[in-house]
Amino acid sequence: MDVPVAANVLGTLGAICWSVQLIPQVVINWRRHNAIGLQPTMMMLWAWAGVPLGVYNIVEDFNVALRIQPQLLTFLSLVTWIQCYYYERKWTILRTLAVVTPIAFLMGGIQAALIITLRIAKDKHLQWPLTLMAAMSAALLAAGVLRHYWDIYVHRTVRGISFIFVGIDAMGDLTSLVSILFQSKLDILGIIIYGTELILWIGVFACGGYYNLVPWVHKRMDKRESLSPRSGTVTNVPSRASSHERADAGAGQLIALHDLPSSTSVFRTPSGELDIVRSRRAASRGGDSVNEAYP
Repeated sequence: MDVPVAANVLGTLGAICWSVQLIPQVVINWRRHNAIGLQPTMMMLWAWAGVPLGVYNIVEDFNVALRIQPQLLTFLSLVTWIQCYYYERKWTILRTLAVVTPIAFLMGGIQAALIITLRIAKDKHLQWPLTLMAAMSAALLAAGVLRHYWDIYVHRTVRGISFIFVGIDAMGDLTSLVSILFQSKLDILGIIIYGTELILWIGVFACGGYYNLVPWVHKRMDKRESLSPRSGTVTNVPSRASSHERADAGAGQLIALHDLPSSTSVFRTPSGELDIVRSRRAASRGGDSVNEAYP
């Protein structure tokens, strides 16, 4: 299909979605002055994914919105990535700028050089360099999302991930994919790039339904069944102690799910949350031992 207006509108929506899903994370980190639970590896993978994606979209003459989209992805991912070091490792502003600025210039230089080189290759009817760019961008985008799959596998939960912002990211993939369908030339590799990440996010939603939604529904049903139909009183209420014994078996330690702090990150993984709980419990045990020694 050749509908330039639809292609540009949908491409713009994709670029907005990809921006919106990271901007709140940057703001949240700045307001709370920490980046606890955020995965810097994921942010760096996404930053590098924007380089080959930008090369591919520009050389293949995608609509303007899809050319700008990878640049926004790289910039915002780099900002989020360096926040992890600034807040969590207590780097100074000078050190953060000294690290992130050369990386940003390096990415920009590599992208510019590849655009010039691949345009020459395209004029000579060489397709494999562009195919390589598409494969690299799809692999890096997927690798960032797969970081969550590892946590889901280990901890058997999708606790800590904001499904609202995951949905926004998935919507960006979907609108970008549909935008390609409305261009004058159907680009299969472009569909694969955005389709790969979209499928992975759908998988995260499916895991959330299995590990999070289903147990929640069962819990609600158990509460209703525990109410006496005649007196309306609770006949079977679990004790507080028993609730504390409910642990995340995948973590290998007795860490109750309700002990996990509420997620305020756009992307927080269970491993980051569990580290906080372990440190709090260790500090608590240390305080108890001191009190016992000095009554």
